[in-house]
Amino acid sequence: MIFLTVGTQFPFDRLVKAVDTLAGEGNIEEEIFAQIGCSSYMPVNFKAMQTMETELFEKFICNSTAIISHSGMGTIETALRNEKPMLAVPRLKKYGEVVNDHQIDIAKRFEAEGYLLAAYNENEIVKKIIELKTFIPKKRHSTSEALIKKISQFLSSVEKDIYECSAKK
Repeated sequence: MIFLTVGTQFPFDRLVKAVDTLAGEGNIEEEIFAQIGCSSYMPVNFKAMQTMETELFEKFICNSTAIISHSGMGTIETALRNEKPMLAVPRLKKYGEVVNDHQIDIAKRFEAEGYLLAAYNENEIVKKIIELKTFIPKKRHSTSEALIKKISQFLSSVEKDIYECSAKK
């Protein structure tokens, strides 16, 4: 079973619709269950619920063969902790799905390190779902110091980007 989860903060109708369409076209053979948050779109080709308690969410993660999700850190960390292959589709600011495009950076970084697959538009999703069947995520060995170091490096790069952007003005 593929578990599709989009979080609860913002709607992500674009991802829910894309997966529903692919399922309806027969491009996804596995059963799908979804947590769709405050989506206004209700899928017709798989079962879904808007929200769920943490315990039920964890149960779906554990029982899934793969996860399709937004590029939210909570879901990524949960997938890695449970050693589940994950396809991340970043929410995009231009569609009003998030306030900025930070999820693109998150997806690119985790994909580059071998922790997940990412699709950056709806056209890439079907190809990535095929890859997801055989994808084995890199095991994550996280410690507090390593996490602090990675966050510091990320914040330094963001600070550098902000400084360079301000200097250009």
